[in-house]
Amino acid sequence: MDSIFALSSGAPPAGIAVIRVTGPAAGQALEQLTGHIPPARKATRAWLVDNTGERLDDALVLWFPGPHSVTGEDMAEFHLHGGRAVIAAVEAALAALPGLRKAEAGEFTRRAFANGRIDLAEAEGLADLLSAETQLQRRAAMAGAGGLISRAVEGWRERLLGLSAQVEASLDFADEDDVAGLPATFALALGQLAGELQAALLAPSAEPLREGFRVALAGPPNAGKSTLFNALLEYEAAITAEIAGTTRDVLVRPVAIGGVPFSLVDMAGLRDSSSDAIESIGIDRAHGEIARADLVLWLGAEGQGPDGAWEIEAQCDRAGRVPKQNPRLRLSAVTGEGLHGLKQALIEHACSHLPAPGDLALNRRQRDLVDMAGATLAGADMQADPLILAEHLRSARLAFDRLLGRTSTEDVLDALFGRFCIGK
Repeated sequence: MDSIFALSSGAPPAGIAVIRVTGPAAGQALEQLTGHIPPARKATRAWLVDNTGERLDDALVLWFPGPHSVTGEDMAEFHLHGGRAVIAAVEAALAALPGLRKAEAGEFTRRAFANGRIDLAEAEGLADLLSAETQLQRRAAMAGAGGLISRAVEGWRERLLGLSAQVEASLDFADEDDVAGLPATFALALGQLAGELQAALLAPSAEPLREGFRVALAGPPNAGKSTLFNALLEYEAAITAEIAGTTRDVLVRPVAIGGVPFSLVDMAGLRDSSSDAIESIGIDRAHGEIARADLVLWLGAEGQGPDGAWEIEAQCDRAGRVPKQNPRLRLSAVTGEGLHGLKQALIEHACSHLPAPGDLALNRRQRDLVDMAGATLAGADMQADPLILAEHLRSARLAFDRLLGRTSTEDVLDALFGRFCIGK
């Protein structure tokens, strides 16, 4: 296997830069650049030199012999002064060594997964942690990276193994006097496990927290959607004008309101027909965004919005407006009147639909596999034939193994580790 290296700290220039090396050539890299291998897990000061003997930097180096390292392989770290020229010189010296190459995105974490240092659910949590922009996202990602989901799945799997053992015993020793069929508690234990899986599926999922609670601003042309969109973002992301149909495409922008992540969606004004082909495409896309949204703010005529939408009177300062009789909120994005109330209402509503810190929050891939396991257990409950029952339990265990990455296809791994930066 190749050894790899990469800058693992932020983009230069910086006060300190960290270059990591992992693989069988990590020790050789340390020896080549410093002249020795320092004591394990002890920061040691050393001059770094290239193959011509030129000094590159006065650095701190660390040595982590495998398998007790982040990747499960031999690993070295070079803590450098964070100037671009220093980093480039050290990277060039490493690239000149045989068997050493620059890492691809997520390759360090992928090796940690391949070497059993983390499972797939923990790797997904780490990916979410790297992209977290709010405290809510950070806490949820920390729980995933720390093994909250993995421990739950391992618990389910262990209980399933116990149930499978009871079925196997009934098959293997049916003729023995001390083993006669399944115990009376078997059906109860199976039902309890299926109920826990169903409860996990009914809990808020991870996507709205990771991607932001999706709020779509909908209504006819000139209803004030783009003005409200800009006011919530607190910058001019959308063009606003008195001309109907100014917004023709979908605009999606992330924003944190009160520490809660949102994805705000501005869109073309809705009307029954348009002679403008481009505007018609925009209207079709707007309908798609309304269907996808977690919440729709309806700025149009009262009672004409989609089911579940909030009635918003968005231009309460505008002369000649037709007031709504029973709006959720009245506001003016121009003057700011009512805007604080809308933000507070959005925060409260989103928090009631997002997983709380410490809660088990499954992403789409994990939910599909838990759903598969739950459906298999529901089918097992109706089986009288122990052979078929055993196969149902085996299929459920396979779903749990796939969730943790014990049996994963390469495309799943490529999609996940492609979310990581170089050097992680």
